[in-house]
Amino acid sequence: MESVLQTADWWVLGLYFLALIGVAVWVVLQKNKNTEDYFLAGRNVGWFVIGASIFASNIGSEHVVGLAGTGFESGTPMAHYELHAWIVLLLGWLFLPFYIRSGAFTMPEFLEKRFDSKSRWFLSVFSLVAYVLTKVSVTIYAGGIVVSELLGIDFWTGAIGIVIFTGIYTVIGGMKAVIYTETLQTVVLILGSVIITFLGLQEVGGWGQLRETVTTVSPQHFNMWRPMTDPQFPWTGLLFGGTVVGIWYWCTDQYIVQRTLAANNITVGRRGAIFGAYLKLLPILIFLVPGIIAFALTVQNPEMFSVEKADRAFPMLVKTLLPVGLKGLVAGGLMAALMSSLASVFNSCSTIFTIDIYKKLKPNESERKLLAIGKIATSIIVLLGIIWIPIMEKIGGGVMYQYLQNVQSYIAPPVTAVFLLGIIWKRVNSKAAITTLLVGLFLLILRLGTEIYYQPQISAGADLNNILYKFATINFAHMAIFMFIFSVILCVVVSLATAEPDYKTIKGLSFGTLTAEDKEISKGSYSTIDVVLSVLLVVIVIAILSYFTG
Repeated sequence: MESVLQTADWWVLGLYFLALIGVAVWVVLQKNKNTEDYFLAGRNVGWFVIGASIFASNIGSEHVVGLAGTGFESGTPMAHYELHAWIVLLLGWLFLPFYIRSGAFTMPEFLEKRFDSKSRWFLSVFSLVAYVLTKVSVTIYAGGIVVSELLGIDFWTGAIGIVIFTGIYTVIGGMKAVIYTETLQTVVLILGSVIITFLGLQEVGGWGQLRETVTTVSPQHFNMWRPMTDPQFPWTGLLFGGTVVGIWYWCTDQYIVQRTLAANNITVGRRGAIFGAYLKLLPILIFLVPGIIAFALTVQNPEMFSVEKADRAFPMLVKTLLPVGLKGLVAGGLMAALMSSLASVFNSCSTIFTIDIYKKLKPNESERKLLAIGKIATSIIVLLGIIWIPIMEKIGGGVMYQYLQNVQSYIAPPVTAVFLLGIIWKRVNSKAAITTLLVGLFLLILRLGTEIYYQPQISAGADLNNILYKFATINFAHMAIFMFIFSVILCVVVSLATAEPDYKTIKGLSFGTLTAEDKEISKGSYSTIDVVLSVLLVVIVIAILSYFTG
């Protein structure tokens, strides 16, 4: 396989990596004094850096590769997931005040403060398994594709090489290294992707020509609102099921929330979330649209532009459209996407394992020992992620972004139900929380197991009269809705059938237990500009949803 980069590209790429190493070294020289420094950057990070870090953590190479691949293959339906910007606002306005008030390091720790230690144990182990199933394996897989396409090396060599590079600076520098390198990576990634979108539109002949070329061959490509009966992208599933997954991902997942917990007060954390929400609107323009452009180019000029597999659409654009020098910058941006999401997941895994599992078992360990354990945990998680990659390719029909949404649709509902109900209704007790989480885990294993078992029949479009087969073939987004409704009902019924929680112990952790002082602090934590920017964002999301109607 031949590299698409020329000498000037290699120079640009080399300079970029030097800058990255420079930032990481600067952070390391500042020394992590304790676990709060290592895992939460000393809780002293500004809103701009928090917002950029939220975006960079979310936008991994699975987005660059997978979202462009989905744009190439199916068009705009998956944009529903990118319009979750309004859910990032929910994190800032609804959830974050409770998290910061609790003083928790991690999401499992918050559950212990709100419910009990059983819920904490469950979420700690569950989160680590979920990271291996989704974030670690998918990110390494996407990175392997990007690096092998651009540098002309073997898939596994590229994937493992970049994992080692990222692992080194994450392990040494902790959260500070992750957050500050992510800010640099966000700028490079956005710049590179905007250039590709611009050059791609020029090559196709402008937006009007793009729509005309694509809709001639695939009339539904620009329609986000497919019928309820659509086997892949029913609008009901994407809108409502997507919201369930979105609340889990943006508002309860350590991976994202950890960024806002690095703020030293609610105001800074919320502003970081609002800025992150605006950045979250960008992927449609800079990743999904390039995928559609790649599709149009293969229609217009199949000799020059060809894509053997949907997930290779974005690397093909880098190869064919970019001039020398810019290829190096965008290659750096793509690797940045990979490294930022890998670094985030490494740091989140080591935080959960160290604080929620190891420290609970050995509460008297020294800070130095805890830091060492966090570093070892990171390495083990990476190995497990690499082992899962071959199995991952069997789920979601082989398109990576689809695989990711499938698995997340089964992980999210019980966790979303417990966090949401726990915050908005003080009556929810610890028995209800752990019951909902355990039953949700059973349904997740049943669904994933049947989906893998019946994969040959599902691929062949068979119609078996078998209850487990029917269960395995419910649309993934509809499955999220059914599991969420079931989880909410179960949580409410168990709460009402068992004793009330002790409201004194959960003071400030749920509506209904807020003190007059808590309410006063909340009122003073935002200004008119925060409200105006939040409302404007919701208007923009509605406008985009209205535009892509076929």
